[in-house]
Amino acid sequence: MRQLDPKLAEWLEVVNAQVAQVKAAGFEPTPTNARESLANLTAMFVQPGPQMAVTDTLVKGGEYSVPVRIYQPAERSPGPAIIYCHGGGHMAGSVTVYDPICRRIAEACGRTLVSVEYRLAPENPYPAALNDLLSVVRNLGPTLERKKIEHDNRWILMGDSGGGALCASASRLLQHQPHNVVAQVLIYPSLDYTMQLSSIEENGEGYLLEKGKIRWYFENYLQREENPYQVSPLYGEFTAKLPATLVATAEFCPLRDEGKQYVEKARAAGAVAELLQFEDMVHAFMNLEDMVPRACDKLYRHIAEFVRGAQS
Repeated sequence: MRQLDPKLAEWLEVVNAQVAQVKAAGFEPTPTNARESLANLTAMFVQPGPQMAVTDTLVKGGEYSVPVRIYQPAERSPGPAIIYCHGGGHMAGSVTVYDPICRRIAEACGRTLVSVEYRLAPENPYPAALNDLLSVVRNLGPTLERKKIEHDNRWILMGDSGGGALCASASRLLQHQPHNVVAQVLIYPSLDYTMQLSSIEENGEGYLLEKGKIRWYFENYLQREENPYQVSPLYGEFTAKLPATLVATAEFCPLRDEGKQYVEKARAAGAVAELLQFEDMVHAFMNLEDMVPRACDKLYRHIAEFVRGAQS
């Protein structure tokens, strides 16, 4: 029997009542209030991250000079650096909003972490954000060298929600190109722009991320008559060349089944893929850490174990 974490259930009861009230008053979603909502939620429930060396710079060489923030924990072990893409439905989130989360991941993994300030929709629709990530993958080495930051020119792609979609989309394209991506970590990723799997209906209302909001995100992201099926990572080609993959899913997340099917398809193609399921969590629980600290601690520890094993 499914059972939501009691603290989340109590909090969601209040949140859902507030959402119903503002909808009845004529609330209209906009990029501004979507961005404010994610920023405020994260600031409320995620405390400042650990202290470490932090550097802001630009990764040049592609169609756009991509701003990044580089985190260097005091205790670092040799191995691939992390390239992180924040969540936010391709419309919200930022390096600043995700600063405490990226600090936690960098420290847990003991690796340099590069947080990507990719361009957001609707101002910059598909494929701008994906192009930004690919540009970082291809040009990060010279950028780190310019900042005198040691690296071995190997990368682990990592992202949550819409950021996970970008990582999976990049990995899909890189299967047939020379690259130095050795692994990817997809945290409750958005992988199916067709919205046709059962968890969208099962968890599409009342669990923070709702079906209507997902559709709105996609309408703002895919503005040029792209075929949702063709650009969905879940329906792309899977080969044994796909980077080793860890997918974390939440039982009460509308995107749950996408993550599970992605792991199944990767394994069937001969790639290494691991699924980490959180049975009592909702989407975006990393941004709710103060309410669910044990789940977040488990996630960070599992990511760190996976990163340590991603050496080849």
